Amino acid sequence: MSCHDVECTLAPRRPDVANEKPSRPTGLVQATMSAGRVPRIARLMALALRFEHLVQSGTVRHYAELARLGQVSRARVTQIMNLLHLAPDIQEAILFLPRVHSGRDPVHLDHLQALTSILDWRMQRRRWHEMLGTAR
Repeated sequence: MSCHDVECTLAPRRPDVANEKPSRPTGLVQATMSAGRVPRIARLMALALRFEHLVQSGTVRHYAELARLGQVSRARVTQIMNLLHLAPDIQEAILFLPRVHSGRDPVHLDHLQALTSILDWRMQRRRWHEMLGTAR
């Protein structure tokens, strides 16, 4: 069994500024940073998409290897990967959920686990809108 180095980066480092000292954030960056945080479920959705890309590209052989590399259980990886069973428009809506300014996130992974087991995307959408309290 070979070991693969898996590196996930959010933004590539620019070579021309690699040795510069970090500067104090500008007003725009400060406003963005204080505008709340990305909901955890949105980060998990992005992680599921990234994991799937790593497996499909052959960088990682299977989900068990992802679990080992991430030092989490295979069951946890399965929970995260199950988000890929959601209808594409629901996945997109999760990725673009509004930032959370205070308190708890409005949508949690455990809320979506039952939704991922529904094969009919129309039914998923109906339940998704019920969960959000929006009519469609």
